[in-house]
Amino acid sequence: MTTWKIDPAHSEVQFKVKHLMITSVTGQFAAFDGTVETSSDDFANANIKFEADVTSISTKNADRDAHLQAADFFDAANHPKITFVSKEVKKLDEENYKVTGDLTIRGNTRPVELSVEYGGTQKDPWGQTKAGFELSGKVSRKDFGLTFNATTETGGVVLGDDVKLLASVQLIKQ
Repeated sequence: MTTWKIDPAHSEVQFKVKHLMITSVTGQFAAFDGTVETSSDDFANANIKFEADVTSISTKNADRDAHLQAADFFDAANHPKITFVSKEVKKLDEENYKVTGDLTIRGNTRPVELSVEYGGTQKDPWGQTKAGFELSGKVSRKDFGLTFNATTETGGVVLGDDVKLLASVQLIKQ
């Protein structure tokens, strides 16, 4: 069994949600951790565990970040972590995988499917073996109890329901 850890200095975990239904706001988590265990060199059938600290959320707006951490949204005081545990990693071809697993946000656990593009494996200048992945998926924020919204003067909604999940992850072989 080989264990890989996320290299936070070379990884990003982001989300995008529609604002006023005309543009997307991008947020990211600065503090996160993850482990991948695999019995093969190609990551097929790997076991993935990931968590992000809700208090590390950043949308480049301090007031919005505070609101996202409050009870209206993530309720960081009662639910400080977002977690993901894989159920299946399926290799589609040399570069593409489908990962299914359980995502838990605000105490609500739902199955999700992520598309994963494998960027390759390389040794860095210090002799560490690293593997790179680009992940994407989409969830309904309401499925996780993130139901807060407001309406505009014309009756439109301020926030979209769909949240795009995006991650660029570099793993370090342990």
